[in-house]
Amino acid sequence: MDTKLLDILACPICKSSLIYQAQAQELICKADALAFQIRDGIPVMLEPEARTLSQDELDALHS
Repeated sequence: MDTKLLDILACPICKSSLIYQAQAQELICKADALAFQIRDGIPVMLEPEARTLSQDELDALHS
């Protein structure tokens, strides 16, 4: 994922910054507990397409 693109992307819901998870190919919004998938190098920034993070996943992000 291009770091310049990461700098300008924000959560489409709350506008907070996103965390890039390279292994899972997802962009994470901690504020909304959502993971946006990256398909073929393109972030899918649609709320209905987002995956809800479990409490365990959120806890791992905070540690």
